[in-house]
Parts: sequence; C-alpha cells; structure tokens
Amino acid sequence: MKEKTMKKSRYITGIDGLRSLAVVGVILYHLVPTTMRGGYLGVPIFFVISGYLITDLLRQEWQRTQTIDIKKFYYRRMKRLYPALVALLMGSSFYITLFQRNLLNNLRGVVVSSLLYLNNWWQIKQGFSYFDRFANESPFTHLWSLAVEGQNYLIWPILFYLLVRFVKKRSTIFYFLTGMGIFSAVLMAVLYQPGGDPTRVYYGTDTRLFSLWMGSALAFIWPSIHLKEKIPVQAKRLLNGVGLASLLVLILALFFFDDQSTFVYYGGLYLVSIVSTIAVAVTAHPGASLNRWLTNPVFTYIGKRSYGIYLYQFPVMIFYESKVTNLADHIWLHTLIEIVLIIGISELSYRFIEEPFRKFDYSQTWPTLHSWFSRPWISPKKPWQLPTAVIVVVALIGIMTAPKNQVDAEQKEFQAEIQQNKKIADKTKQQTTSSTTTTETVDSSTTSETVDSATKEEEEEVFSTNIPDIMKKYDLSKKLVEEAQVKELTIFGDSVALGTARNINEVFPKAVVDAQVGRQLYDSVPLLQKLADQGLLKDTVVIALGTNGPATSSQFDELMNYLGSNRTVYFMNVRVPTQRWQNDVNDLLTEKAKQYNNMHVIDWYDLSKKHDNWFRPDRVHPTVPGRIAYTRLLARTILK
Repeated sequence: MKEKTMKKSRYITGIDGLRSLAVVGVILYHLVPTTMRGGYLGVPIFFVISGYLITDLLRQEWQRTQTIDIKKFYYRRMKRLYPALVALLMGSSFYITLFQRNLLNNLRGVVVSSLLYLNNWWQIKQGFSYFDRFANESPFTHLWSLAVEGQNYLIWPILFYLLVRFVKKRSTIFYFLTGMGIFSAVLMAVLYQPGGDPTRVYYGTDTRLFSLWMGSALAFIWPSIHLKEKIPVQAKRLLNGVGLASLLVLILALFFFDDQSTFVYYGGLYLVSIVSTIAVAVTAHPGASLNRWLTNPVFTYIGKRSYGIYLYQFPVMIFYESKVTNLADHIWLHTLIEIVLIIGISELSYRFIEEPFRKFDYSQTWPTLHSWFSRPWISPKKPWQLPTAVIVVVALIGIMTAPKNQVDAEQKEFQAEIQQNKKIADKTKQQTTSSTTTTETVDSSTTSETVDSATKEEEEEVFSTNIPDIMKKYDLSKKLVEEAQVKELTIFGDSVALGTARNINEVFPKAVVDAQVGRQLYDSVPLLQKLADQGLLKDTVVIALGTNGPATSSQFDELMNYLGSNRTVYFMNVRVPTQRWQNDVNDLLTEKAKQYNNMHVIDWYDLSKKHDNWFRPDRVHPTVPGRIAYTRLLARTILK
C-alpha cells in the first residue's frame, strides 16, 4: 500500500459546489415538491461525497503512519457533527415544549435515537412514512440520513483497517467495496414492494450503504493527493466532458426523477450514485476544470454551511408552517420566508456553534466550564449563558416528560370515526349488484345513532334509510335520492373519503367505498386492479385523492389509461390549505379534465374554502356539516 511520494492533503473547493447542489435539491424538494421532484437525490450525492472524503483521509493517515487511530477518527467526527445536532435537538425541544406541544409525543425517542445515530431504524420501527406528506409533520424526519452516515462512521474505520492491513491490494479492496455496494442495491430491489410504502428500503442502512461505499471505493483508485495536475490536453477534455455530463445528469435528475417511480428502487438510486461518484472523481482531479467551475463565493458559502442548512430545514418548515393558515395560497412568499429563516439560522449555527466547537480543545473542558460558572450569570463576556441554560432546562423537561405514542381526545375521536366508517366501507365491498337489502346503514334495532358520542361541539348526526329523511338531511330532491339509491359506483379515496363513507353509503347504498388513510394517487392502479378482480370496479368511478401529496402528470395518465375511456370518472379535488401542494393538485385536475372526455372534476375546494366550520382543527377532515356538504355535492354532481 506504500506510495512513492506523499503530498500534502488539499482542500477540494469544488466539493462545496457539489454539496450546494445536493442541499439545494433537498431543500427545494421539501419546499416545492412539484418542481424539484428529484431533490431527495441530494442525499445519495452527500453520501458519495462523505464516503470519498472520509476514506481519502483515512488512506492518507495510513500512508503516513501505517496505522489508523480509530479513537481520534471518532473524536473528529463527533466534534464536527455533534454540536449542531445537539443544538438542533435542544432548540427544537425547547420550542415544542413551550409553543407546539402537539409534537411532544415520542420526543424522547426521537432525541435518544438521534443522539445514538439510530433514528432511521427507530422511525422504521414506529411505522413512520417519509412519503406521507400530510400526516408526517415531525421536525426530525430528515435525521434518518444522519443516522445512516453515523452508523457507517462507526463501522467503516474498523473495516478500513482490516482491509488495508490484511487485503492490502487497492484494486481488490475496490472490487470488494463495489461488490458490497451492488449487494446493498440488490437488497433494496428485493425488499421493495411496488404499490406499498417504500420507507423501509429508503431509510434502511443496509439498503443505502451503496452510495457511501461507492465513494469509499473511489478513494482507493482515485486518491486526491496522487492525482496529477498536469495531464495531456486530450485527457483534460475527456475529464471535463465526462464531468459536465455527470453534472447535467444530476441536475436533470433533481428536477425530474420522481420519488415514487419504481425505477428509483430497482437501480435508479444506484445509477444516481454512480453518476455522483463520477462527478466527485472529476471534481477531485486537479487536472480537470470542474473543480474550478464549481468554485465560487456562493457555492463556497452554501457548501460550508450545508450541514447546518440540512439540519435546520425541517424544524423551520414544520414550526413556521404550523402558524400559517394560507400556505397554499401564497406558496412563493412563504417559501422565500422559509429559505431566509433556514439560511439565517444556519449562519448563526455555523458561526457560534459549529466552528467554535470544531476548533475547541476538549482537553480544556473542565477549566473552561469552571471559568464560565465562576463568573456572574449575567456577564458581558458570556451574554449567552443564561438563555442557553433556560433553553436546555426547558428542553430537558419536555424530553423527560414527553408521552410515548399518546393519542389525545381529538385524535381518539377521529380514529373512532375512521374505524366506524372503515366498517361501513368494508360492508360495501361485500354487497352484490343484485342485493336489495344493503340500504340499511345502521343496526336494525335503531333508526338513528350519533357518529361519536364524545363529540360535544357537533349536533348528533342521524342516519336513516327513509327517503324523506335523506332528502331533508342532504337538501336533495326526491328524484335525486331515488336515483342515488339504485346508482352503482365505486368511491376510491383517502382519509377524507373514508371519513365520509357512512354518509356516502346513506345516500348511495349500492356504492362500493374503498378508502384508506394516507393513500396517494401513485399507488392507485394495483389497488384498483384488485377491486376489478373482485367485480367491484363499477362503470362510474369517483377518485378522491390528493390530500397526502401531489401527483405527476404521468402518474395521472397511467391511472386514467387503466380506467379506460368506457368508464365515467369523477375526481374530487382537494382542500388542504395548510399544505403547499393543494393548488398543484387542483390545477392538475382542471388541466386533465380538458384532456379526457370521460373525466369530470367535483369542485370540493371551491364549495368548502370559506367554511372552516365544516372541518376539524386540521382544516382538512370534515365534521358533520362538512360530511353532509361533501356528500350532497357528490350526489348533485354525479346525478345532475
């Protein structure tokens, strides 16, 4: 493993350009998901960069000393990563404890798993979904990737030492790491289940290591200090061409590589990692021009602060957007405000936390602490000490007292309502088209019952099989109610449709209701096929999706092509004023209605937008008046 010469380690400034590309992609993926569809690919770019730089430094240490100081490696990583992470956890816990107590649930588990770099597996165990944009409002969701890196930092220096000590040959090590990376990518493909939530394979360390180890493999055949600055013109042109091509591919992928494409998990992420590795290799080569092209004040600024920017993005978004009631109507204004807040907080973190603690001599910890506490609490030399102490104390109180998997009264009520409607929805699938006894929606021993006796604010909702009662309740003509009673249709939707299943069944007793909490449009076709196989996909279909996230034009076309031109398809548009995709979903539906003659839009948004009193506190799921209005709109549109 000995090299003929040893050069001084150099800082590759262009890497900051690649980091900037990665972090901007991730931020915009969360802020404008319909524009930056592939922004999540910033994570594998980060992984490749990390794998390369860490391994390159370990190789340099091995060449100098013929050993690896693993203890110092961990110490350096902790100094670099832990201070900002602890600041994030303490600051966010402080804010949650005082101002957003609905997020206290499971806070202790989040903090402990994050500090131990096990957050990805903790989230998997809890059943959290990275792709459920509506329900997953945790400010710590993104910490899964830090856990993957942290676990790699734990095992990699040990494995590195064993490889260079006993295998020795660089090419053999390169092939070994490449093979292990392929195994990881294959494991992702094997564990991925089309149509299901891909969070397990997206979060799993075993299914994401290929990006990190691809960067590590590169360091064995492309060591930064042994690359020649002076190379033939032809070689330089080749490197520049390949580098620019890889950069262009990455940029295009950030814009267009949708996270719900099955190709992402069947080799897509692996291919992006290969392209990222090529970009890192060309950037690291002093003979190519890509390093210089990626070096400028803006990229340098963002790149050096990319860790902080990544850390603080989610807390800023979650905390800010929880206080905004009209997010969907002013997307770009709020996006700009959030970007300014993220950059501002990251700058403060970089200046006053990351850099000071990175340079701090921890052997002087106790003398420094003694010096701090020997001074008055309020002192010009340490104006931050009192507020910091308050933040830490409040945060610790919140963390220690945080409930685990607690369900509050509002959530219990909603869950009970959903379960009640789920039973009704399941019964609709058991009926046959010839059945004449399915109009009864309540127990035969009663003619009325309340939706939930725990609901104090709402009037009791009475359900009936009597046509005059239905006419009065929904303000429908006798002709419409009689038509609805014999109308066969399939309602396919998410939690909004599920929460209204009982009302739908009251008006449309022959309707098949198939709805599920968290459902999104991208996984619709396999589920609709199951309904078709059971004979439950009728000639009239109502699709009520979009609450949990946007869809692409191609995903929509795939759905419509499956349903075919012989069915009449109605799409219920969405009211999600607190989420940035509301208008995107509704605009897409309006646009597609012009393209497909058999498609119609039911304008739930326009009817409900001025009626906050129709909804639960989330402003999305309807209460009794909202469910009645929802069902009335459905009936009047379909039966007009």
